[in-house]
Amino acid sequence: MSYLKPSFRHPDLPVNDLGYTKKNYEGAISTLCAGCGHDSISSAITQAIFELSIAPHNIAKMSGIGCSSKTPTYFLGNSHGFNSVHGRMPSVATGANMANRDMIYVGVSGDGDTASIGMGQFTHAVRRNVNMMYIVENNGCYGLTKGQDSATSDVGSKSKKGDPNPFEPIDLASIALQLGATFVARSFSGDKEQLIPLIKAAIAHQGFAFIDVVSPCVTFNNNPGSTKGYEYVRDHLAATGTVDFVPMKDEITTSYEAGTSQEVTLHDGSVVHLHKADSRLDIHSRRSALALIKDYKANDQLLTGLLYMDPDSQELHETIQSSNKPLRALTELDLCPGNKVLTSINASLR
Repeated sequence: MSYLKPSFRHPDLPVNDLGYTKKNYEGAISTLCAGCGHDSISSAITQAIFELSIAPHNIAKMSGIGCSSKTPTYFLGNSHGFNSVHGRMPSVATGANMANRDMIYVGVSGDGDTASIGMGQFTHAVRRNVNMMYIVENNGCYGLTKGQDSATSDVGSKSKKGDPNPFEPIDLASIALQLGATFVARSFSGDKEQLIPLIKAAIAHQGFAFIDVVSPCVTFNNNPGSTKGYEYVRDHLAATGTVDFVPMKDEITTSYEAGTSQEVTLHDGSVVHLHKADSRLDIHSRRSALALIKDYKANDQLLTGLLYMDPDSQELHETIQSSNKPLRALTELDLCPGNKVLTSINASLR
């Protein structure tokens, strides 16, 4: 049986600043399990980029292998994309970014793709501060291979088979903070009100923007005893606060009472407003974020929201002083400037 989306759309659908409707940002019909949290994340990405009025052809979607890495098919069908080998998405994204710095890079991975086979690749993308948004759709299991525990599964969390996990989990948000990520957030696939503005802020951020999204697997890891199931996560969420992303052109700074929000200006002038529910959180301090993650975890709570952001982030191109032009735009004269330039370089090395 084949499924097709109807081509008809109501003529009065809302349009963004580019004149596009949300249809221009959609992808193919999802083949994931009905109710999968990953589809909610795809919808949030679609909505965020539509509202940001980014042309789809200016975005490159990157992924690895797994249920999560299938999801770029289901959003931004008019964008560029590359589905890489298992765990190798970060290096492919880094290479693409080096070749064309003008594109906006959206990486989608899973807890197996990132926290296991791809951990080495992930760590180097973080420490290099590659300019991209990196989303992990974290369900604590391997959905494609029938639900084995992944590296992010909590100690004692029970799989559908019923066996509790005996191993310590890898907390990817904490790892990202320790490796030097300049934007770290955590959210829940069932909370679009929080997730959409986080995605907007991550895309606007200059540098490696990491979002760990708990996304329950409705087939293999949504059972009683699982700490990644819908009921458990909803009962144990502890948000840092309501996050609102305000584009530069809309300078809304008076919507929040003094003392209830923290304003953060991004490199491009965009502003993030964070409503703090915990006065101990300093989003400019890695130590503060790491300490609170541990404190909430000790109480069986999951800290969500914007955890850390460096407003002075220097992304990879700035660090290595690469070409300001995409490689495809370089001419023969740019690549082979002649003997005079070569002589000057050699002289500087003597």
